[in-house]
Amino acid sequence: MSESNRIEYKRELTGNLEKEVVAFLNAREGGVIYIGLDDRGRAFGVTACDRVQLAVKDRLKNNIQPSIMGLFEIFPNFLWVVFRYAKPFEVKVVGQVTPEVAPEVMRLLT
Repeated sequence: MSESNRIEYKRELTGNLEKEVVAFLNAREGGVIYIGLDDRGRAFGVTACDRVQLAVKDRLKNNIQPSIMGLFEIFPNFLWVVFRYAKPFEVKVVGQVTPEVAPEVMRLLT
């Protein structure tokens, strides 16, 4: 299984997680982020999996609006984070909001 418009591999938790999540949420198909796999799908696992899992939940809860609670699931081992489409979402930025709407959703809104 390779990366696609619905699948993203991350060797470790990165700083652009929220932007990638918003892109999946705004896509009709949703998507899955696998943390612990490199870009070629090779398994590296996740060190301190519980801590990373809590960090993912905290970042998604606090940095995306409207709330996406209930719109994702996190599975252990390689941290599969599964998202499903609901409505347009955006990444919160301190003091301002930066829209992160997928192009296909933008077309529907205009």
